[in-house]
Amino acid sequence: MVRSDNNAEIKLQFSDDAAQGKYANLAVVAHSSSEFVIDFAKVLPGFQSPLVHTRVIMAPEHLKRLIAALQDNMNKFEQQYGEVKLPEQHFVMPAITPKGEA
Repeated sequence: MVRSDNNAEIKLQFSDDAAQGKYANLAVVAHSSSEFVIDFAKVLPGFQSPLVHTRVIMAPEHLKRLIAALQDNMNKFEQQYGEVKLPEQHFVMPAITPKGEA
């Protein structure tokens, strides 16, 4: 169960495929004036072009809520398990740069 903005409970349902989840170690973000597009992919050694397996398109307001929820969850995670440390160069430009409007 999750709660919506108006505090109503929402019961999530999952397809069999969605319940299995997808592993991603690369996310590429692009945006236009009206939406954000997040492409998730898995990069494997020896492969030049990661295959995007999931694309999520969100309105800016929803993305801002997602960022807040992710930050809240990361804070809770680090309180329980300790700080997640990133190597000095923690941002790597993706090999594929999105172009144009999303």
